[in-house]
Amino acid sequence: MKLYTRTGDKGQTSIIGGRVDKDDLRVEAYGTVDEANCFVGQAVAELDPLIFKDILEDLEIIQHELFDCGGDLATVSGKKGWKLQQDSVDELEKKIDVYIKEAPELERFILPGGSKASSSIHIARTVTRRAERLVVKLMKVEEEIHPVTLQYLNRLSDYFFAIARVINFRLNIKDVEYIRSADVFKGGKRKENKDQ
Repeated sequence: MKLYTRTGDKGQTSIIGGRVDKDDLRVEAYGTVDEANCFVGQAVAELDPLIFKDILEDLEIIQHELFDCGGDLATVSGKKGWKLQQDSVDELEKKIDVYIKEAPELERFILPGGSKASSSIHIARTVTRRAERLVVKLMKVEEEIHPVTLQYLNRLSDYFFAIARVINFRLNIKDVEYIRSADVFKGGKRKENKDQ
């Protein structure tokens, strides 16, 4: 197997159903999903399997789902069937509900960081948010984008936030609150604050 094909030397790449420029919004979207997946892989390498067995099992599934997400975004037409399904979104919501109860209740914004693994997950979270924004842009110019893709990326970034806090909590690392944050979370719900 050769890693180079020379077919992209003029600035184009193949997608499922055609060829596009490498700076095409579709390529940017699935490339950003791939970037998020890499940071998930980094976090996996940093997590102790004795402490984080449940999270590691989640993350392996998520890495496969991110490949599915990228494949759907790289497909010009969904006639062959989409890979990512609604049950992946539903499962993320269940996991979020479980993990959000494990870490201490949150009242203020926190600084991303703590342990190495938590920091990697925070990076994955922000890259996932960027992927979500790119998919929104793509949906404005493309007729057919799998609607579950946007839902999945939205929930996934929330999931990453939840487990980043759980990782630090299990390692006895306290969240660092943003010093100028108002009380924006009450009872697990974000309070409207026009100053934030």
